[in-house]
Amino acid sequence: MKKIKFEGLGIEFNINGVAINIFGIDIYWYAILIIIAFLIAIYLAKRDDGKYGIKYESVLQLLVITIPITIICARIYYVLFNLEYYIQKPIEIINIRNGGLAIYGGIIGAIITIYIYCKKNKINALNMLDYISPYLPLGQAIGRWGNFFNGEAYGIETHNIFRMGIMENGVYKEVHPTFLYESICNFIIFVILYLKRNKRNYEGQLTYLYFFLYGIARSIIEGIRVDSLMLGDVRVSQILSIILVAYFGILLFKSHTRR
Repeated sequence: MKKIKFEGLGIEFNINGVAINIFGIDIYWYAILIIIAFLIAIYLAKRDDGKYGIKYESVLQLLVITIPITIICARIYYVLFNLEYYIQKPIEIINIRNGGLAIYGGIIGAIITIYIYCKKNKINALNMLDYISPYLPLGQAIGRWGNFFNGEAYGIETHNIFRMGIMENGVYKEVHPTFLYESICNFIIFVILYLKRNKRNYEGQLTYLYFFLYGIARSIIEGIRVDSLMLGDVRVSQILSIILVAYFGILLFKSHTRR
């Protein structure tokens, strides 16, 4: 059990990463939240059946294939940037119950899977991505709370009103709740894309918007995290986010200009 305080908001929590124990098996909040995010996403996606010429059955089939691949790729990405630890403890590679999933690894795996699926089934990949794009940030917004229950994904010390008080190695610290910042940003992105989905101007617009907006949010938030995946002295996710902002910003500008 961990105690987490939000002194500026006058809130205190006693949290446990384990939600329930069934027949001696711990079921973590992280896993439950991922399942909840998935169920909400497929419910909302069903209401868009036929949008952009995409059948809901195709989306559901794709998601069933993509979700496990996304989790595996997110784990591989995380492990690759923590190789020194996992070489010493290889059995921990398959232990994802305490977190350790990198969203960019999951996105890379998902994009490749979606492209292959669409090519095989003669579906326009950009239309499929636009269909799915609004629900990806919603899933991320919900999933980030798994970091809260695990007591991870926080930032440097701060004194702002949203500061989060935690115990780290027996020392009390007040830090940026970066999981909360990203959850809020992702929810805002979801609202923007969800409202825009009925007013799409061209193929790929929602996909471009997602990567552009998420890249901006992540590049800023990543700069204050203390658990960033590093390549030497470089924050990998921050650099990748900046590249996404530049690339998809150009695509949005060019597409808008052409229109």
